[in-house]
Amino acid sequence: MTLKARLARKPILLAPGIYDPLTAALASDAGAEAVYLSGAAIAYTRLGRPDIGLVSMSEITETIALIRDRVATPMIVDADNGYGNALNMQRTVRMFERAGANALQIEDQSYPKRCGHLAEKRLVSLSDMVGKVRAAVDARASADTLIIARTDAVAVEGFAAAIERAEAYRAAGADMLFVEAPASRRELAEVARALGTSLPLMANMVEGGKTPILPASELEALGFSLVIFPGGIVRAIARTAQEFYATLLQGGTSDAFRNRMFDFDALNAVIGTPEMIALGKSYEGDKP
Repeated sequence: MTLKARLARKPILLAPGIYDPLTAALASDAGAEAVYLSGAAIAYTRLGRPDIGLVSMSEITETIALIRDRVATPMIVDADNGYGNALNMQRTVRMFERAGANALQIEDQSYPKRCGHLAEKRLVSLSDMVGKVRAAVDARASADTLIIARTDAVAVEGFAAAIERAEAYRAAGADMLFVEAPASRRELAEVARALGTSLPLMANMVEGGKTPILPASELEALGFSLVIFPGGIVRAIARTAQEFYATLLQGGTSDAFRNRMFDFDALNAVIGTPEMIALGKSYEGDKP
């Protein structure tokens, strides 16, 4: 089933955030029907820096390809603002699609872009973003590659302007709409009421962010078709890693942490080491 077909069905699709092949494999093994490659999560883990536009298009492309080599799970990719103008957007779509993306989320921020839940964001003009949406739609090789249009206008121009922008992006050909950072359950409900009649809607759950965390079932009842938890895995791993390093350095051993870790054999089982070794041996011929 394509991602497009799945989004047309119930229940709501929950896409966990990932940042590399390991997290993609773990999410897929847990039963995820789709995964969300988070630009913020890549910035946190690859650079150890905030989501402020530091990650490049080529770094995301490489990450998509590595993940796609590991899992077949449909992948929604954070494409930021296309890394430039409409022509840059087209190159981004072509490269991400070829690397294995099934959907690209594009946004109407200008430079320097920021995580949607940080302050002091800046937007491109409505007409510029409409042009970018059209350019993205024109650039994709398959109609099954979805273009998700995000607006960050709630925090910059106000809620009404965000709805107006989303309506314009729908008219420009977007396949899904995403109003970032509604500040309350009431605003989430209003997004769904105002926009949810003809295109699927996406919601973003950020632990400690500006939008209240609602369970997937409640978001579905409001009218959303897709919910992402993009950076949750990094927040969980970072907390665990911080505690692990403190325990190790204080005690001089990892023994106190062993019940919270995979051991050597368990991790190898998770990443498929026995199967990979057996596959390699199956290609070994008789040596002369």
